[in-house]
Order: sequence, then structure tokens, then C-alpha cells
Amino acid sequence: MTATMLSVVPTDHDAALDALALRYRAAGGVGMQVLSLVGGRAENLLERLPDRVKLRLESATERALYVALDAAGRSRGGRIPDGGKWLTTAATTAMGAAGGFGGLPSALAELPVTTTVLLRAIHGIAEAHGFDPAQDQVRADCIQVFATAGPLAHDNGADLGFLAARVTLTGPAMHGVIARVAPRLATALGQKLAAQTVPVIGAVAGAATNFAFTSYYQEMAHVQFGLKRLSLESGIAEGLLVEELRARMAASRRLRR
Repeated sequence: MTATMLSVVPTDHDAALDALALRYRAAGGVGMQVLSLVGGRAENLLERLPDRVKLRLESATERALYVALDAAGRSRGGRIPDGGKWLTTAATTAMGAAGGFGGLPSALAELPVTTTVLLRAIHGIAEAHGFDPAQDQVRADCIQVFATAGPLAHDNGADLGFLAARVTLTGPAMHGVIARVAPRLATALGQKLAAQTVPVIGAVAGAATNFAFTSYYQEMAHVQFGLKRLSLESGIAEGLLVEELRARMAASRRLRR
């Protein structure tokens, strides 16, 4: 086991789950600040988008995932080094500001670029936990990170189900993974687009939403691949570890009341 893996996932079972629960709880915190900035609730943001955009959103998201999968994979192998969490966040935040500055057209154009940078960061996190992003199964697991509800959605822990969903790839199964993930990611990205088109503060909202999305998906990638690594090390099935994580989070919520 490499030193990097040891620094990412503690070997102690309880300590590892506590650390992953902390990451999960922290993932969506910035998103709530974004909602305060743009006003309204996440479920109302999509209503701000024109109908023609809402109708195209899922297909645009699916195309963005294919572009990201190809570009993120080709950029690895030592050709472009991993930028790390803060460099990735800074890059996507700047892209979000640029996308919001030009309104809806530029925000739409920015989607595949941001998705590619996010997926590349997720690949790096998978590798840090000891998994090879060049393997088809790991690539599918990286795409699966986008199946979460997103940072602007209220989450009481029910979204943990995505962590236990592991697809065994056969033949063209990657197409099936993307087809299943795209609708959920489209909802999250639709909220992002709507926030970026808020009059006057579009650039600020774009930067804020991209900061929230980048922080969120990187944390969720650590949770997903941390659980997978812990499962391998402990011999405990991932599904059981997810239930343990869910129980820890529920107990934490009761203590905070």
C-alpha cells in the first residue's frame, strides 16, 4: 500500500467511517450558501430556465459526460499532472465566473469543460485511494459519483444509496452507466445554470456554484472510493459499510437537535 493511500484512508475501521461521514456532511455545506446568494430553493431554480433549455438539458449533460470521459482519460498517463483539490477548485470557479458573466449561452458552453475538469479530479481521487482510472470498472465508478443529488439539493442521508450501486461492466455497459447518471446530473447542472443566469450577479453566482459543485463532487468521490478501499481492507461488503455510514450520520443529526 502506498503512502498516499495511507494518508487518505485511515486503517482503523471506526476512524475511517467517522472520517467519511464528516466528508459527506461537509460536502453540501457550501451549496446552502449559494442558495442564500441567489435566493429561492434548489427545486425552484430549474423553473427559471427557458423551456427550450430544460428540454435539451439531459441530452446536453449526456454529451458532456462523453466528452469528459474521453478528455479526462486522454489527459492522464503523465501528460497532464493532477492539479490537486485547490487548483481544480480555482480553475472551475474561474470558469463558472466566465460562464455566468455571459449569461445562459456562455454558461451552457462552459458545462462540458467544467464536467471534464471535475471528472479528471475524480480520477485523481480514485488513484489516491489505490484504484486505476484506466480500468473500465473504475472509470464507471468515477462517473457514478455524478449520480448524487448535487450540492444544492437537500440531503438527509437518503442519497447514500448511490454509494452501494456498483455496476459490473460487460461490453457497451459504460453507455448504460452514462444514460442512468445523466438525468440526475442534468437536474443538478440545471440548478447551476439557473443560478448563473441570475441578473446582475451572474458571474458571482457562477463562481460560487462552481466552487460548491467542485468541492461537493470531490468530497463525494473521497467518500465513494474511501468506502471501496475500506471494503477491500476489512472484508466487509460495501453495502454493509454504507449502512454503517448512514447510521453514524443519523446519530450525528439526532445529537445536533
